[in-house]
Order: sequence, then structure tokens, then C-alpha cells
Amino acid sequence: MIKKKSHYIQDLIEQGEHEHQDFKYQITDARKIARSIAAFANNSGGHLLIGVKDNGNIAGVRSEEEIYMIETAAQMYCRPEQKVSFKVFNINGKSVVKADIPEAMEKPVEAPDDNGNWHAYYRVADENVLASRLHERILSQETESAEEHTAETISFSEREQVLLDYLRTHGGITLDAYMRLAHISEETATKIVVALHSMGVVNLQYHDGSCLIVGD
Repeated sequence: MIKKKSHYIQDLIEQGEHEHQDFKYQITDARKIARSIAAFANNSGGHLLIGVKDNGNIAGVRSEEEIYMIETAAQMYCRPEQKVSFKVFNINGKSVVKADIPEAMEKPVEAPDDNGNWHAYYRVADENVLASRLHERILSQETESAEEHTAETISFSEREQVLLDYLRTHGGITLDAYMRLAHISEETATKIVVALHSMGVVNLQYHDGSCLIVGD
């Protein structure tokens, strides 16, 4: 049985850190780990492997302490509060905690930065990134009811067509660049992008620290 558990954890470790998996040597800061929880929750979920170094070596942890810190992070430093489930694996006498974070039912999920300011975070590849204001609006919209989605319609006026034509030619554009291109305000540009996203016409992509609007 221990051998099977060992293979399971080793298989996960061999995948490396990615959009749905993060390694943690140990948990020392509940606020900091809350950002990881928020990032997974705002995406489609994921899990932490605690007791595993960045290079994949198993260091082991005191499972009770790590679980307590993560529960504190999820309950006190995530807004809204998140639920995390745990499994503890004994690998050659060392404990590895697998903390599973489901996708949030209510988005965006926020966590405090080092200065105590609350922000939404998102998981991109193997990093937790600060969600843009546009992304926060889209995350909020994802929690609305299906009736509200279907009630909100948009006609493809010149402002929308300018965006779609640009995306076909160039692939991606920032919100600021779209505002300048269409000669519209940030609020108008945001409403257009949120509506087009709800229709499955555009999506968001993070690249080199920028949030790009791209064709879906």
C-alpha cells in the first residue's frame, strides 16, 4: 500500500509545477498561501503538494501544522472563504500533504498582498498572477445566473467589429490599446469585452505581465 502511495506522489511530482499543481517546501505564511488558494479557486481548481521542494525532492513536513496553516489561510485570508480538502501520504517515513482546492462557486476570490490590500489572483502556468481589473469583471460575471447571461445581448456595432478584426489580424490586444483603437472609455471597452467573453467570442491570456484579449 505504501508503495502505491509512493508511486502516486512520484507521478505527480514528475509532472512538475503547472496550472493545477504547486510544490511547497513548508507553509510559513498563511497570507501568502492564501494567494495560491485564491489563484487556483479563480481558475478551475488545483492542488498543493506540501513537503516537496521546488526541485521535486521530498523533504516532508509536520502534517498537522501545515493543515492548520492552510485552513487558516482559506478561512481568514480568502474572501470569500474557501474550503480545502487534505490527504496525507507517508513516503519513506516523510509526510507529504496534498491540499485540494476546488474551483470557486463565487468569483473573484481575493487574498491580501504584503501590504494588506486585497486582490484577486489567477493561476497561469506555474505562477500566481495578479488578476487585471478586466479579468475581475469577467470572473464576477461567471458567477451570475444563466438567465442573466442570456438576457444580456450585444449587437456587433463598429466598436465590436474593430476589436474582432484586429484580433483576426494580430492575435491579441490589451484593454488600453483597444480603448485607443476604438476611441472609447475603459468602462465601455470593459463592458464590450465582458459581453463578448460571455458569448465565447473572446478570451483572456496573460503574456509577459500583460493581460491580452484574444480570439476564442
